[in-house]
This record gives sequence, C-alpha cells and structure tokens, in this order.
Amino acid sequence: MSAPVLLVLGAGPGVGLAVARLFARDDHAVFLACRLPEEAEPLAAQLRGEGFDAEGVGVDLSDPADVTRVVTEVGQQHGRIDVLHFNPSMFRQADPLQLSVPELIEDFTIGAAALLPAVQAALPFFAEGARVLVTGSAAADKPWNQAASLGVQKAAVRNLVTSLDTTLAPKSIRAVAVQINGVLGEGAFTRDRVAEALHAAALRPLDAWTPHTSYDG
Repeated sequence: MSAPVLLVLGAGPGVGLAVARLFARDDHAVFLACRLPEEAEPLAAQLRGEGFDAEGVGVDLSDPADVTRVVTEVGQQHGRIDVLHFNPSMFRQADPLQLSVPELIEDFTIGAAALLPAVQAALPFFAEGARVLVTGSAAADKPWNQAASLGVQKAAVRNLVTSLDTTLAPKSIRAVAVQINGVLGEGAFTRDRVAEALHAAALRPLDAWTPHTSYDG
C-alpha cells in the first residue's frame, strides 16, 4: 500500500500549508494546489525541505473541468486520496449594493461550488475512511456587509458539507466543515492553532462525528 494522501485545494502560506504540515507529520504524501503552479511549488518546497513528501500543482477552481483534472491526476498518481482539504475563500470588498451578480457567482463558484467536482472526481480514489475537510468561517452566520460574497460562500459550503456527509457516510467516508470563529492571525487564531483544529476535526472517531465543528479559540 502506498502512503496516505492529502490534497489541499486552495492552498496558501497560512492555514493550508499548516494543515499540510500536520498531515505530513502523519506520514501523508501532500499535494498543494494553488491557482498557479508557481505559487504552489514554493509551498511544497518548504515541506520537502523539512523532509516531507510534497508536491505543488496549479488548479483553476473556477473551472470544474480543471478541478476534475487535478483531483484525478493526484488520485491516479498514488492510487488513493485519504483527505481532501477544501480551503479557498474569495474575499471581495463589496457590499450588497455594489456586488454584481457575475461577481457573486464567480466568488461562489470558487469558494463553495468547486467542492462538488472535487469530491466527485475524488470518489473513485477515496480510501476507506477517507475524509473531506472544509475550512469554514464565522462569516456563514455573521457576514460582514462590506464583503457580502464571503458570507454567501461560507454559508453555502457549510450547507453542502451536510449533504455530502450524509451521502458519503454509507461508503465509510465522512465530511466536516470547521467554522473558525475568529480573525485569522489574531490571539488564539494563529494559522498553527487553526490548523490543529482542522486536523483534529478530521481525525475524530466515528462515534463523535458531526458534519460541523467550531473553533472558538
């Protein structure tokens, strides 16, 4: 059997990289997917420099076909995907009177809808006990009107995770969205502390499983 595999969609130098590092310490092979390969590769190089198995890839989360391509390629390369971490957030400073329908749809597509083709493409490669892990936000419940599309994304992706978890559970696969109830980088909400909460949520035993958890610091 090959090593377990973590694929992070919407990776970045903050929470995405920190989550990847925790799973790498658990002996996972890590794939970090950013918008461009040249953004992803330096992140992977950091992990390789620490002795971990990591690779950076580019993905256009606004394009379902490209999401399918990347997830399929990762699955084929290792024959399995054990954790799919969906981490994108589209921040656009625009209140509801400024936000256009195309802008809302663009942000929603990347920040929520892209989870659908990702999971659908990963399904043939999900190992038994695989997990879908989603980075949530307090914006789902308390949106800031000056970034209206972010709240829509986070509320929608949390709702979608509920349906995914119910659908995947008979296949011994579970999904969870972790709502981060604080400002990233402040106080108890450092990237490492938030990453630990995400990592712990994915590793919970089944008798403690819920499709949503919160990290309150």
